[in-house]
Amino acid sequence: MTIHTIAPRSGVAFRMSQGQRLTVIDPEGEQVSDLVAFNAHDTDEWLSSGRSLDYASTFLLTTGDTLYSNRSSPMFVIGRDDVGRHDFLLAPCSKEMFARLYGHTEPHRGCFGNLAAALAPHGIDPDRIPTAFNVFMNVQVDGATGTLSVEPPLSRPGDATTFEARMDLIVALTACSAGMSNNFRFKPIQYSIA
Repeated sequence: MTIHTIAPRSGVAFRMSQGQRLTVIDPEGEQVSDLVAFNAHDTDEWLSSGRSLDYASTFLLTTGDTLYSNRSSPMFVIGRDDVGRHDFLLAPCSKEMFARLYGHTEPHRGCFGNLAAALAPHGIDPDRIPTAFNVFMNVQVDGATGTLSVEPPLSRPGDATTFEARMDLIVALTACSAGMSNNFRFKPIQYSIA
């Protein structure tokens, strides 16, 4: 099995066949990876946060849970999950997000820009990029107010999450560029396909 490395603050895209397993690995710990996916035969079908959370009746998706498309088709089933805490609420970080939330202009294009660059050769335009499944991201929700807070990931070095493809897919992954998501240390992400 070949393990590929995504450099800090960058992204990749690739094809997967139905039945293949994608394993996302955090080699150093406390690093987030944004994951988006599209039907390889019809890219108007994409990974849907809304459908997935609706059908699971929880935002804490983990082993055994299905990630659905905007057309309610299964795209992935989560297998091995060493961490059990991921986010499917927040959009990929971007230059605009850095300016709006933190009041400064981030020189980096963020995960959104990295996803857009990786998906462009597959004919997928930036406006079609959905909310990502943020692997290892630790977003806490205050039960009384509904306030969201981004906390350091719970992943330790070598922790992994596996996703089994339920259709042929175009997948994009990042090594997240938002400091708050990664405890203010930018690190690589690794992945394998089997």
